[in-house]
Amino acid sequence: SIGKPNFYVQTRILHESGVEAKANETGELLIKGPMVTPGYWGNSEATKKALENGWLHTGDLVRQDEEGYLYVVDRIKNMFISGGENVYPAEIERILGQMEGIKEVAIIPTAHDKWGEVGKAFIVLELGRTFSEAAALAHCRTYLAKFKIPQSFVCLEDLPKNGTGKIDRVALKNGAYSSV
Repeated sequence: SIGKPNFYVQTRILHESGVEAKANETGELLIKGPMVTPGYWGNSEATKKALENGWLHTGDLVRQDEEGYLYVVDRIKNMFISGGENVYPAEIERILGQMEGIKEVAIIPTAHDKWGEVGKAFIVLELGRTFSEAAALAHCRTYLAKFKIPQSFVCLEDLPKNGTGKIDRVALKNGAYSSV
């Protein structure tokens, strides 16, 4: 959990349809308050997309429990749809990251004829470890719904990172990596 919103922050959680999410349902976090930007400098188009009647669309997918605690699920731009179901890479990354010997994981969507998109896992192992796809699949089957299980795995020495140190998912999608 990231805790409860501060007293000066108003929050809303909306489904893609614009309907308010109920407790424990995932939706986009919108915030309103004195800390919200009045807009993007010199970019009225971005401002129009991000702000609606003073509400900032954060791009974060969250859920809120019955006690008001917020939980970050993922970023909207990371989510993909497989067989009509929303798939949140952060959940799969967390599950695979629990496996012994796995240092880092990134999941990206890849096109699939039947399901639309499926997950592709990029794995960085701890030094001296080996990867077993069979073990990874078995682990995923234990903790994930079938449509969330990655359809392919690629081992890398390092995940590509952007200037702020975040995983560069665009580079992974574009094949800008070398596998081990």
